[in-house]
Amino acid sequence: MSETAAAARIERPAIFEERRDQIRRIGEGDFSMACNRDSLAGAVSQRACVFCGSRVVLYPIADALHLVHGPIGCAAYTWDIRGSLSSGPELHRLSFSTDLQELDVVFGGEKKLAKALDELIARHHPKAAFVYSTCIVGIIGDDLEAVCKAAGERNGIPVIPVQSEGFKGNKREGYLAACKAMRRLVGTGDVSDVSPLSVNIMGDFNLAGETWIIRRYMERMGVQVVAGITGDGRVDDIRRAHGAGLNLVQCSGSTQDLARMLRDDFGTPFIRVSWIGIEDVAESLYAIAEHFEARHPKLAAGMVERTAKLVREELAALMPQLAAIRRDLTGKRAAVYVGGSFKAFSLVKAFRHLGMEVAVVGSQTGTEEDYKELAAICSPGTIVVDDANPLELSAFIREKDVDVFVGGVKERPIAFKLGVGFCDHNHERKIALEGFEGMLNFAKEIHASVMSPVWRFVPRREAGLNRKDAEV
Repeated sequence: MSETAAAARIERPAIFEERRDQIRRIGEGDFSMACNRDSLAGAVSQRACVFCGSRVVLYPIADALHLVHGPIGCAAYTWDIRGSLSSGPELHRLSFSTDLQELDVVFGGEKKLAKALDELIARHHPKAAFVYSTCIVGIIGDDLEAVCKAAGERNGIPVIPVQSEGFKGNKREGYLAACKAMRRLVGTGDVSDVSPLSVNIMGDFNLAGETWIIRRYMERMGVQVVAGITGDGRVDDIRRAHGAGLNLVQCSGSTQDLARMLRDDFGTPFIRVSWIGIEDVAESLYAIAEHFEARHPKLAAGMVERTAKLVREELAALMPQLAAIRRDLTGKRAAVYVGGSFKAFSLVKAFRHLGMEVAVVGSQTGTEEDYKELAAICSPGTIVVDDANPLELSAFIREKDVDVFVGGVKERPIAFKLGVGFCDHNHERKIALEGFEGMLNFAKEIHASVMSPVWRFVPRREAGLNRKDAEV
């Protein structure tokens, strides 16, 4: 083994000593993971604030008004630059703020908020309004609840406060704040036309039209979709979401709290699903069909058979195309760093279908249970990291000598600076990656990135280090 290769294997930096318990290597001792903690100050964490988490979940509700009560800088975080599509209204693409200034901080911003709500509701006629509390509002003590209640009575629509002060914790706290806000709407709509064979699609944000792919699968199975929560979402659909026979929870961090509320308050069962990768999509569809056939045997008769036919047809078209792509990708390595841990599970399995190994995997919001499940499906030596920062990700990519990095907009510069292919799997993407057709899109994008001739002109392996040396 060369000296450089030996140094690469010995040097295993945590970058920040305080984060050692959030980085684990599978097969090196008992697996335990610290996670879901507030981000380390100064570490330039990838994990966002409470306010960010609430906006991610609620903003795709397309016919609602979304008003940020705080400084104008917070309103820069908008869905206008993201891929959440709507089949109708697009009010969610507009970003509104009360733009609190120094005098508002001193004297309070309640009057400014009330005036902004009245003006915006009169102008845009939304079905409901969500008002997001930011750090400064939590500090000065504006009574968001009272202002929203009065504005709702004046304007005749629900005006819902979202208690999302950024300093409360981390992004997961924002998910909970969003679920509590939506819970105020659920149960207020008419469910007389809702079938027992019905679902709410939860934790999917209709990026590049992905919720529509899942809706088409449900139609072919004979299942009614009551609400998209929140992809292509509508206020009236969320109002009657309690009438659905089953909740399908994909991003468990973002909407599982709401699913639990509906189970406890209305008795609606929920199952965890994933619409990413061949295995997980098929397993999710079968789980839905089996649930309804067990719960409503007469009404759902033949649903499992219809689902099997759907899966066979989709795989018959997909697998020959994947086989051609796999020939070029077999033996390549990938690094995965995503927001929700559910995507990491599915991506590990998806890469196996492409003949690739995941050498680095992590998420912003995973729980210890999530990481243990992840460790069970990954190979020995795989690095598992929670809430990584750019320094760590750069070090791990170099150490594992990966060929492609799957992440979000913040990770793209890291990959390109290191001469590594990149696949955007975050909210900014414009290509559908869910369902069976999404798996094909994913495979094509990975192939195009990994096999691009541009990497021949990038000195990726310093000092002559190559993969064969590193594996000696």
